[in-house]
Amino acid sequence: MTPTTHSDPARTKLIYEGDAERYLRSLPRKHFMEATTQATQREITLESFALVRAARPDVQVFNELLVQYPESGEDPDKPARVAPDNMVIVHPEPIRAAGSFITPLQPVGPFLVLEYVSRHSQRKDYDDTFRRCERDLKVPYYILINTDKKELTVFRMSSERYVAVPPNDAGRLPIPQLELEVALLDGWVRYWFRGEILPLPGELLTN
Repeated sequence: MTPTTHSDPARTKLIYEGDAERYLRSLPRKHFMEATTQATQREITLESFALVRAARPDVQVFNELLVQYPESGEDPDKPARVAPDNMVIVHPEPIRAAGSFITPLQPVGPFLVLEYVSRHSQRKDYDDTFRRCERDLKVPYYILINTDKKELTVFRMSSERYVAVPPNDAGRLPIPQLELEVALLDGWVRYWFRGEILPLPGELLTN
């Protein structure tokens, strides 16, 4: 079933912005608490994608941006929500999303979602995020990083469900559309762009 949406973009914007404000006010304190390993891995990711963006301006990364979307068969005045740790949008023009990413008003949907899991920080229901990205938003790629166990899984959408991406000949997990490969190295998830490893942020080089 196709989700019901508003025909008036201005009304949609007003309703979704109000919903976003109420959601942000309702968040518990633990939502804003992040384990050290999560914070470090997030920094590696953001710095790596900043280098990718220098060569690929169409690759746009967002941090903790609320995604709102109409849920199939539900009241369009009550959008569903998901708040990925990081989200990648691929679009040639800059994406404008201040308080939230309102999917009915955007030219494209999320291409990649990244989530960082740690037993020391129970920030949200990651299983629910996974389900929403797979079932509702149908995000093409989903990366799950367990910073405690040093585990990495890259999922790719295939026939309406996620399947784990197998390693290539180099032992890395490819995302061809981004010219990117991902793998664990020295306990951290690292990124290779066009076959070359992207350097760590300067302050991490001596750690």
